Amino acid sequence: MAPPSDNDDRPPRSSSSSSPLSSTPLSPSPPPTAPDLSILGDQVTIHPTGYTETPLATQQHEQAAQEQNLVAHMARFRESPLHFLREISLHVSGTGWRSYDRVVGQPVFYAGFSERMRGLVLASPTLRRKVKELAERRVRVEEKEGLLGVVVGMEEECQEGGPGWRVGRMDADESVSGSGNESGKGGKGSDREDLKASRERRKAQIERSLLEVTEKMTDDMICKMESKRFIRGAYYLCTQLLTRAYHQGIHVSSEEVLRLRSVAEEAAAKKQSIIFLPCHRSHVDYVSLQIICYRLGLALPTVVAGDNLNFPLVGPFLQYAGAMWIRRSFGNDQLYTTLVQAYMDTLLQNGYNVECFVEGGRSRTGKLLQPKFGILGFLLDSVMSGRVDDAIVCCVSTQYDKVLEVDSYISELLGQPKPKENLRDFLSASSILSLQLGRVDVRFHEPWSLRGFINQQRARLQPNSAGISPRASLSNNPVDPETRTRVLRTLGYKVLSDINAVSVVMPTALIGTVLLTLRGRGVGRSELIRRVEWLGDRVKSQGGRVAHFAGLPTSVVVERGLEVLGPELVGLVQGLAEPTYYAVDRFQLSFYRNMTIHLFILQSLVSAGLYTRVKQGGGPEHQSISYEGLLDQVSFLSQLFRGEFIFPTEGLVANLDKTLRGLEVDGVITVTRERGAAAPGGSEEGGKVVAVGLSDAERETGRENFDFYCFLIWPFIEASWLGAVSLMMLTPPVAKDGVEAQVWLDAKKVQEKAQLLGKTLYHQGDLSYFEAVNKETLKNAYTRFEEEGIVVVAKGGGGRSAGTAAAVGAADAKESAKAAGGDKIRLAADWAPTRDPSTGRIVAHGSKLWDFAEMISQSRREGKNRRDGATVQNRVLSLVDVVGGQLFEEAARAESRALEERRQEEGGSDEMVEAGRRARRRRKRIQERARL
Repeated sequence: MAPPSDNDDRPPRSSSSSSPLSSTPLSPSPPPTAPDLSILGDQVTIHPTGYTETPLATQQHEQAAQEQNLVAHMARFRESPLHFLREISLHVSGTGWRSYDRVVGQPVFYAGFSERMRGLVLASPTLRRKVKELAERRVRVEEKEGLLGVVVGMEEECQEGGPGWRVGRMDADESVSGSGNESGKGGKGSDREDLKASRERRKAQIERSLLEVTEKMTDDMICKMESKRFIRGAYYLCTQLLTRAYHQGIHVSSEEVLRLRSVAEEAAAKKQSIIFLPCHRSHVDYVSLQIICYRLGLALPTVVAGDNLNFPLVGPFLQYAGAMWIRRSFGNDQLYTTLVQAYMDTLLQNGYNVECFVEGGRSRTGKLLQPKFGILGFLLDSVMSGRVDDAIVCCVSTQYDKVLEVDSYISELLGQPKPKENLRDFLSASSILSLQLGRVDVRFHEPWSLRGFINQQRARLQPNSAGISPRASLSNNPVDPETRTRVLRTLGYKVLSDINAVSVVMPTALIGTVLLTLRGRGVGRSELIRRVEWLGDRVKSQGGRVAHFAGLPTSVVVERGLEVLGPELVGLVQGLAEPTYYAVDRFQLSFYRNMTIHLFILQSLVSAGLYTRVKQGGGPEHQSISYEGLLDQVSFLSQLFRGEFIFPTEGLVANLDKTLRGLEVDGVITVTRERGAAAPGGSEEGGKVVAVGLSDAERETGRENFDFYCFLIWPFIEASWLGAVSLMMLTPPVAKDGVEAQVWLDAKKVQEKAQLLGKTLYHQGDLSYFEAVNKETLKNAYTRFEEEGIVVVAKGGGGRSAGTAAAVGAADAKESAKAAGGDKIRLAADWAPTRDPSTGRIVAHGSKLWDFAEMISQSRREGKNRRDGATVQNRVLSLVDVVGGQLFEEAARAESRALEERRQEEGGSDEMVEAGRRARRRRKRIQERARL
């Protein structure tokens, strides 16, 4: 295919006439084998399936066509001033594709775009109804409190300068007292008419005020795609910066791009939106997707972004480039929530593309986070309610050789607070743009219809709705809340599954994984290359993708990957018989290891379950585990990591059996089956599994494959064990009367102390992996413990977690959280260990919580510091008591300070303190009733 010239503004078109939207696939599509698209300078070249190089090309050159750069190095003034000036002039003048005139999709970037969107949002029937509803509720509150006349009178006083307040006060007094003087002018009928007129005037005033607030929030929220000249310059600037940081550019698949283009053309004809749902590891995610859409001539999506990025200069720049700002938390603000829904409806009704991140925030650990259902719920409701006919979902995977912000991620995971985004930090971060961070790989899953997905899920969950026509099933038959929740959760996890299905494993991820799954201190160059090749083959066998580097040998690819990682992450020992590499910063390398773990999570869980027997030593016959025992341990670990990983949906037993067959074929394990058991096809291999053990071949190779799977999951097992042990800190101290006190502790401080405990245990040898103390994994563990009812959490502001009401009195949980203004935590009564009355020490024997920690510990990596169980127990519990004592002391001091401050504020006496509390509660009730 001949590349377009500078004057050709038509992006490449697919030669296929079939529609990719003819069906709605719910399973991951097979990895495409088509070559990639490359944009080199001003030339665009697409190499579709069947592309043939010139006769002089070798096989390596043919493979090189599969992985080529999307964005080449931009010209730099110092290197080529004439070329630099030529590029600027082409972008300013809008020559060829740079004009961005013939986009696929709805028109964007024209004068008046923002005003049109603003008008459409404010005219939304959903928003108008909510404004009227809130105004009516406010008027009812004022009527109930006897304030209607007062408020109307004050409005008149302010507007006209007349005696309105006094008249209003009199009207209010009469309405409250119920005076029935009929001899006055008009009597009761006149009073009712006056009150009704006042009510209508007040309601109209409230509606006008709400609309003014809504207009301001709308103007702050919506993206402002006003100028093509601006977006041309923004594209050039962002491409310059991006190619300086990622010197190997952005890579995409030509087959996926052609398919996306075909879908975009069909969606534009139907005035339907494409909802891009990428994974989120870096701020570069949305920049790279905008660059791709611009260069390929697709309408840029409106990017849903948190208002923490809306700081001077950068915020307006992003907003004019396509960002819309939303609050990080909506709270109970019904007007704002409805406004966001109205904006989503407006975008989808008019066919504008949308981009949002299903994970919410950026992943600090390298793996996919659990889905967040906020914006995803708005998008689902737009279609499910029938307000929008349909939208097309396109899941996107963005992978990096090295993530720009990974250094700051490590600081946050170790407990340092996240710094607020500001211009100074943004400018200081620009100094790293001269670094060579490798390349970015962007992959697009096959798009699918959101309405088709909803109909399929409703047919599955509500069989009686299967016969209803698609449109009628959405608009005339509303979905009950339970079904809506289940469809939303299924949607979130399907998106994550689709992202994983098209993710590309980068060389840096392969290197990081190999370095962190070896037993030795380091690895020789030849062994590193061999293991990287082995891991690449394993990734492909699991259905994953490995980035190709133009047919270069693995040794060159490894060398380039080591250069990108740099000596701060991977060290090199010189002067040995062979160059030997070792992990310098294991914590940071774990970020890249976690990019591969989703491919091997089932094998890792099975290996961790088998390890409970292997670590006990002895001959092979003593290191096998029964099928029932393996099933129990794998089931336990699967439930433990339910919030960490995305598991296949086939079910535990089916996943276990499939994984055992795969490991058996690979020669990692041997499976003992019942003789004579019925087997599919009459073969004995399909009989009932009795026991599982390591194979002789695996033992002869030093258990390198088995250890690989164990090393992947061990840091997460360590983190869960640390979380369970840290809960022992919540064991209440023994009071003077010998009764354990029930004290609520600050949840945030408890997790901070858990990190302190983990760091201490690591440096004392009782914890093998420093990355086990990372904040996100511990937070996930605590969330899982809350779901299991191990701890009771009282949410700040009076909200309660599921299970709190069953474990503790509702009033107790609520008032405790309100008193200190944050989430509070304590052990559930049936999980709390006891203390020795004579020594005050925690008693582990018979403790339900300690038994739970020991269940996790069975799959932990064995260490020389942990062979004597009794010694470890005493050492760990002693340290837990020390750290836990600090928690309770801090809580007691905080309570004393708060009590003293209240006494000083109210005058000192207990009676006055109680009176002050009652007054504050009364004021708060009045404020809540008066709040819109």
